[in-house]
Amino acid sequence: MTDAAEVLNLARARGVMIATAESCTGGLIAVRLTDVPGSSDVVDRGFVTYSNAAKIEMLGVLPATLDTHGAVSEEIAAEMAVGALTRSGVGIAVSVTGIAGPGGSESKPEGRVCFGVATATGVQTETVEFGAIGRAEVRGATVDHALALLAAALR
Repeated sequence: MTDAAEVLNLARARGVMIATAESCTGGLIAVRLTDVPGSSDVVDRGFVTYSNAAKIEMLGVLPATLDTHGAVSEEIAAEMAVGALTRSGVGIAVSVTGIAGPGGSESKPEGRVCFGVATATGVQTETVEFGAIGRAEVRGATVDHALALLAAALR
């Protein structure tokens, strides 16, 4: 498992700042990063965009994308990550949007989380099905996976 200190060291080595754009985790990725002493030299900001309105206003997510794909989609994860990158001027941004539970639907089940990582060279997305393992567990697994994606992109 990738820890926050490793992500921060990789960002330092690359000379880049980090931003987060979080929905289902409610800021937990930023918390994990900033729990590490000295993180202020590479963590710029975190956007907590729990509502669709916040995603639109703070990150520039397009209403048409929300209408077409829904908030839990790789398309929204991509727009969130790019929005965080461009609205902060950092070198890398990670985004998460998902269904932590309880609940969900047949088409968007509990435990589905979409991730985005944006840099100057583009954006990558993926979806992970954590399953109905419980709200806290989905959120924790999402933070762990987001940190691993950041580390991989910074290597």
